[in-house]
Amino acid sequence: MTETVSTDTGDKRTVTVRTTTLWLLIAGYLLAVICFTWNPTPIAQALAAIGIVGACLHATMTYGFRHMLALFAICVVTTFAIENLGVATGFPFGHYHFEVGADLPHIGAIPVIVGPLWFGMGYFSWRLASILLDGADRRLDRNFNLIALPIVAAFIATQWDMVMEPAAATIGKAWIWHDGGAIFGVPLSNYFGWLLTAWLFFQMFALYLRRRRGPWMQNNQTALNAIAILFYVCGGLTHVVPWMMGQSGDVTDAAGHIWKIAELREATVATMMFTMLFTALLSAFRLAKSA
Repeated sequence: MTETVSTDTGDKRTVTVRTTTLWLLIAGYLLAVICFTWNPTPIAQALAAIGIVGACLHATMTYGFRHMLALFAICVVTTFAIENLGVATGFPFGHYHFEVGADLPHIGAIPVIVGPLWFGMGYFSWRLASILLDGADRRLDRNFNLIALPIVAAFIATQWDMVMEPAAATIGKAWIWHDGGAIFGVPLSNYFGWLLTAWLFFQMFALYLRRRRGPWMQNNQTALNAIAILFYVCGGLTHVVPWMMGQSGDVTDAAGHIWKIAELREATVATMMFTMLFTALLSAFRLAKSA
């Protein structure tokens, strides 16, 4: 009897140590995301790659490996197709081309990393939409959930682009908008393109899951959902760093319009607070209420 109690205590301690270690690793990674990913450096690229792997692991723990692969495939095929269409024709985003990833393999005119990046942020946007809609991804047999979940997820994903896009395109020159745009060098059409693209692959994934009812979501959903919220919001909080640094100077977009860097950084933080941060807070409140 004593040996059994001792073994149980040892197992609990091992689980506690492993859980604590995992959360410390996640916290360390997210702190690095906040501190470094605002600046398109090799460090930021490495952190983005880790984030994509994290999204794959999270999706596997939530839906299972086969369904994670299905979402990944649906996402990257859709986004590469539409991004190539966009570069070639200007529809639906506007006229642009990529500067980032010039040394990477390309799928058509698009660097190979672009599709996985869509998946990384898109997946966590899907999770937040599911939280806000009270676990709609578990009840896709209901027509309301089948329609509402992809729409809400598309808006949440586009919020991330609204925050990230002006700094990445106008300051970082990761991609170039040929005609500039009123939103700090970015055209409004870009965000309509994001909504359309995200909605397409979210809707296809919703239809996929509806046809394959299965025993997914067997893991601790509260913890997994909390991680999804943190991964999403930290992608926005990173833009607080350059704003606090008080960057100054001007930057010129491809149309020749001059923008003040300090104003762009401040506007980015304001946009983040009332889009991504607000959505993350709503999701956290919804999660806490249901726990």
